[in-house]
Amino acid sequence: MVGTMAKIDDSVKKKVPELRFPGFTDDWEERKAKEMIKTHHFRSYLAEPNDVGNYEVIQQGDKPIAGYANGEPFEYFYDVTLFGDHTVSLFKPTKPFFIATDGVKIISADEFDGRYFYVTLERYKPASQGYKRHFTILKNEDIWFTTNKDEQVKIGTFFKQLDDTIALHQRKLDLLKEQKKGYLQKMFPKNGAKVPELRFAGFADDWEQRKLKDVTERVRSNDGRMDLPTLTMSASSGWLDQKDRFSGDISGKEKKNYTLLKKGELSYNHGNSKLAKYGVVFSLTNYEEALVPRVYHSFKALENTSADFIEYMFSTKLPDRELGKLVSSGARMDGLLNINYDDFMNIHISIPNYEEQILMSTFFRKLDDTIALHQRKLDLLKEQKKGFLQKMFV
Repeated sequence: MVGTMAKIDDSVKKKVPELRFPGFTDDWEERKAKEMIKTHHFRSYLAEPNDVGNYEVIQQGDKPIAGYANGEPFEYFYDVTLFGDHTVSLFKPTKPFFIATDGVKIISADEFDGRYFYVTLERYKPASQGYKRHFTILKNEDIWFTTNKDEQVKIGTFFKQLDDTIALHQRKLDLLKEQKKGYLQKMFPKNGAKVPELRFAGFADDWEQRKLKDVTERVRSNDGRMDLPTLTMSASSGWLDQKDRFSGDISGKEKKNYTLLKKGELSYNHGNSKLAKYGVVFSLTNYEEALVPRVYHSFKALENTSADFIEYMFSTKLPDRELGKLVSSGARMDGLLNINYDDFMNIHISIPNYEEQILMSTFFRKLDDTIALHQRKLDLLKEQKKGFLQKMFV
């Protein structure tokens, strides 16, 4: 896509973008947003979202479609963008619509192609300042723009194609995550069952009920090496280097008490989060050795037990029923649940023979690798878009 554009010489950069489609040389103009933006009356288009209806009802935030409604919608969708006053969210409608609240501003600009206007707002919208009215801030922004309609259309179309590609990759990623969720539900026995609903061919034996302590043993302390990667655990992303998560190593003096974890060993982070009410278990896969917080319950799988299998078994949330019974008085001051190591080790798990564990672990690990690959592609596309927004505007 970049091959069809030309880089602009540094001497004239101030009034034109760094990257531009060939054939356009005029200077861009600068004005206050409030001199161009016009708002449309919204009260006639407020609607209660329902599960069914002919038209979308749009709300603020990253999940714009609140539901559906019938009636007489806002028809002139091509020219307008919807701006979330509190969330600084932007939505480009592609069909007639209703809005869910008065915090959704319906805005346009007479001198702008509809798609170009949306992209211009993406480039110049203010940073979020919490639960404030951001439309007033937006109106005071200085905006550079081209008055050439042909150039506007080219830029708008370019970003529309990029957004469509990003949306396609997002759908693929969401589908893969849903597939994984479905396999986790079907390939592990539901509470009380002795076999799963879905199984690899050649396996028919009942799964065994074991206590976690029967198939694992504790990992604790370290050997004094403090130059190893220092990790933390996130319910959504698994193991992360503290430098990446917190922009620095936050272990401080406590680091000397961290646990040395080796590849294939596991930790249970008994912190409560929206994604994991009773904490998460992850196996160390991306590092040969690392230091992890002592407050995590760290352990390793014994012979004929797969560490990856244990990780995936915990990700089904099947152990949550027992973990929930162990929580004595909610979260501690440090945000961790009151689940000690011995109690954690006494929970019951359902486990098949080692060969089946390995097949299942390999299956889910490959699925995770595919998800990670799609996530990287998506992140790269979003970064590319960010770069184009900088270079294709002044």
